[in-house]
Amino acid sequence: MTAGTGSSQLAARDRRIEKSQRYVPLVSLAVSLLLALSTGSVGNGVHLSRARFTVTALVLSVLAALWVLLVRVPYARREAHKVRVAVYFCGVIVLLALLIRINPWFAFFAATGYVHSILLPRRLMPAGLTATAALVALAQLGGGIPHGTLIFGYCGVVLANLALVGYFQHQGVREMDNDERRLRLLDELAEANSRLENALQENAGLHAQLVAQAREAGTLDERRRMAGEIHDTLAQGLTGIITQLEAADIARGEPERRRHLDLARDLARSSLTEARRSVQALRPGPLDEVRLPDALTQLAQDWQRTASTPVRVEVDGTPITLQPAVEVVLFRAAQEALANIAKHSGATRVGLTLTYTPDLVALDVLDDGSGFDPNAVADTGTRAGTGTGYGLEAMRSRLRQVGGSLIIESTPGEGTTLSANVPTRTGEGHT
Repeated sequence: MTAGTGSSQLAARDRRIEKSQRYVPLVSLAVSLLLALSTGSVGNGVHLSRARFTVTALVLSVLAALWVLLVRVPYARREAHKVRVAVYFCGVIVLLALLIRINPWFAFFAATGYVHSILLPRRLMPAGLTATAALVALAQLGGGIPHGTLIFGYCGVVLANLALVGYFQHQGVREMDNDERRLRLLDELAEANSRLENALQENAGLHAQLVAQAREAGTLDERRRMAGEIHDTLAQGLTGIITQLEAADIARGEPERRRHLDLARDLARSSLTEARRSVQALRPGPLDEVRLPDALTQLAQDWQRTASTPVRVEVDGTPITLQPAVEVVLFRAAQEALANIAKHSGATRVGLTLTYTPDLVALDVLDDGSGFDPNAVADTGTRAGTGTGYGLEAMRSRLRQVGGSLIIESTPGEGTTLSANVPTRTGEGHT
């Protein structure tokens, strides 16, 4: 449906009415004039010679034709020229009365008064119909002025004409009103469709923009993920390898040197495996085969073997199966915490506790090392003496993504407690 469909149909209807109001009266006038000239003056009470009747009929007919052609208001503009419409209709009634008085055959032209009455405002239309019905009835009774008992007959004819024509005209006007409402609704619907089409086009543009932004955001997220994976795997693995190689350089005997080299080799293999898994966006290797508590126990044993620092692992509460993303976050948090302890704290004892409660799962990592000032880390973004705070910030970012939080309690010289908490609502049920 195109915009303006209703308006175009309404305009077409108005043009049809316009033609009928222009040509039907002229044709009716011509027919009435021919019939009147063929019969002469036969109006009751009016006696004209043949010549005078012919001249009068021709003059009045020309005036009526000019009145219809020049004064009539187009149907489409009737509402804007109500006064002119009233003047025009009154002129038509006067001309009809004069023509009927000289010859009743002008009743054909008089009937077109019903057509002209459609131009009138609704409140004046009944008066226009009544006036036309009165003139037509006058022509039907011979054109003379009724008197005596003929008045009752005349009134009956008027009422009969008015009832018959009024009914059909009322139905026609009501149908035209319905058409106008229907066509206006078509216009409103077409306009609404146009607005909807424009909105859809705008939405399509916004959707394309959102898709581009989402793609860009996804790219940034993937870069952050890869940066975190590299930090958690390659960076920590390389740090461990360097530590073992440095220890091998200062080893006092071949057995001790061989032990450090073997550990460096194992770390290199483990780091390579983790690097491959990170590229493939898989979970950390230990979580592929065992549950989180067992994976943390294995992580602690491997770390203790390389760091030569005892680790105590405890699990409180009943373990539940968590979503893979949550297990990865907690595992990476433990991995990062142990790596920081090995690099910075100089601790002699480490404790790792995994606690399951109805509301959350908590991972606590404690050490008795040198500690640090958490406020300084928050203000500068780095841990004193390290030059980097990426590990802690990455840990917080991962925990926020699964609805968790990170709490660090530490005092220089008094050790550190790191607590990672994740709500259990992210879990998938009990095992």
